[in-house]
Amino acid sequence: MLHKPVGNPAARPDVSEPGANPGNAVEDFGDARLGTPAASPGPAASGRSQNPFISRVARVVRFTAKALLPFAVLAAGWGGYQYLKATRPEPPKQAQTERVFAVTMHPVKRQTLQPTLKLYGTTVAGREFDIRALVSGRVITTSDELREGGLIGAGQSLITIDPFDYRTALEEAKAQRTETSARIREQEASLASEKRSLEHARSQLALAEADLERAVTLAQRGNLSEKSVDDRRQILLQRQQAADQTANSLAVWEARIAQSKAAVARLDVVIERAGRRLEETVLTAPFDAYVTEVSAQTGRMVGINDKIAKLIDRAWIEARFTLTDSQYGRLIAKYGRLEGRKIELTWRLGSEAFRYAAEVSRIGAQISSSSGGIDVFARIIDPTTPTQIRPGAFVEIEVPDVRFDDVVQVPNAALYDGDTVYVAVAGRLDPRKVEIVGTAGSDLLLRGPLNDGERIVTTRLPTPGKGVAVKEAAVP
Repeated sequence: MLHKPVGNPAARPDVSEPGANPGNAVEDFGDARLGTPAASPGPAASGRSQNPFISRVARVVRFTAKALLPFAVLAAGWGGYQYLKATRPEPPKQAQTERVFAVTMHPVKRQTLQPTLKLYGTTVAGREFDIRALVSGRVITTSDELREGGLIGAGQSLITIDPFDYRTALEEAKAQRTETSARIREQEASLASEKRSLEHARSQLALAEADLERAVTLAQRGNLSEKSVDDRRQILLQRQQAADQTANSLAVWEARIAQSKAAVARLDVVIERAGRRLEETVLTAPFDAYVTEVSAQTGRMVGINDKIAKLIDRAWIEARFTLTDSQYGRLIAKYGRLEGRKIELTWRLGSEAFRYAAEVSRIGAQISSSSGGIDVFARIIDPTTPTQIRPGAFVEIEVPDVRFDDVVQVPNAALYDGDTVYVAVAGRLDPRKVEIVGTAGSDLLLRGPLNDGERIVTTRLPTPGKGVAVKEAAVP
C-alpha cells in the first residue's frame, strides 16, 4: 500500500528516481534502534514515513537479544568453571596405611575342669502349718512370743482357753464312772447271794426227792397213805420251782452286771475324751518355730478350727533354685540323681556374706513352662550358724558341675555368632568354628580346632573377619 506524501511532494526525492538512495530510511531507523537521536529531517525527509515491516523486525531482534543475554552469561560462567577445573593442578596423592587393631589375647590351654554352677534362689520353709484351736471358748492367756516374728520353743504354750467347762465335764464323767462301778459291785454281791441261794435250793430239792422216794416205798408197803405221798410230791415241785427261780435270777444279775460294765467302758471313753479336751485348752508348739499371721489375743472367743497363728520350723529351712534343661540333663546323665548332693549357698547382708552348707533333698514335681527348667530344693544343714537364716532370703548357690575333659576356657567376649572365635596367626585374624560344652562362671568351655599355645582374641571388634590385622595391646 502506498501512502500519499504529506507536505510538498516535490520536496521528497522519489525513490523510483535513478540515483535516489532507498536506504536512507533504514539508516535513519538504524540510528533510532542504536539509540542515537536521528537528525531532524530536513524539509525533504520530514514528509517520508518508515517501513512497518522493518520496525517489527527491529523490535523482535531487540526482545531476542534481551532474552538470550542471561543464558549467554550463564554459559560463559559454566565454560569458565570447566576450564578452571580442567586446568587445576593435581594435589600429591598420599599412600593409604592398613589399620591395625590393638587387642587382648587369651592363650589356648586344653585341660580338664570341673566348674561350679553359679545360681540364685530363695529360702523357703521346709515345714510350716497353721495352728488352730481344738476346742471353743474364751482365750484367757497368750504367750509373750505369740506375735509376728516371735520365736517359740518346742512344747512352749501359745494360748490357754478357759478350761472350766472342760474340767467340770471331766469331773462329771469321773463321778458317773464311780457311781456305775459301785452299782456293779452291788450287783455282783447280789449275784453271789443268788448263787448261794441256788445252792441251798438245789440241796433242798435233793432232800425232797429223797423224801419222796422213801414215801413211795413206805406207801407200797402199806405203811404210809397216798395222801402223804402226794404231799411230798407237792413239796418236791415247790423246791424245783424255787431252784428254777433262783437260777433265772442269776441270769438277770449277770446281764445287769454286763450292762453296768459296758456303761463303765463308755464312761472311760467319755473321761478320756474330756481329759483330752481339757488338755487341748492349752495349745503348745510342736517344734522350734517362727510365729507369723497371728490372729488370737487374750479375751477373744475362738471356735473349733479357728486359726491362731502360722508356725515355721526354724530347723528346717530349704533353698529353692532352678536348673535349666541342659544343666539338669547334664547332671542327671552323669550322676543318675541329684538327691543327697552337697552344695553351698551364700546369704549377703550388706557388706557381710554368710555361707551355709546344704544338701539337695528333693526335685520339683513339674518342669516350669515359663523358665523351661526344674525347681530343686536343698535343705540347709544348720540354718542357725553362722546366723539364723529365715525364709524369703535371696541367696547365691554354688552347685558342682560335671567334669569336662579336653576343653578350653575362654572369656565370653571371645565368642562371635555363637560358634566362632578368632585366633591371631602372624598378626592376622583366623576364624575357628567351636562348640560350647559348658560354662565356668562368666567364661565358656569350648571344644574345637584350637591348639595349645595359640592366642584367642578376647577384645570385641566391630568388624571382625579373616585377615584383619591385629596386635596385642600393652598391659598397663
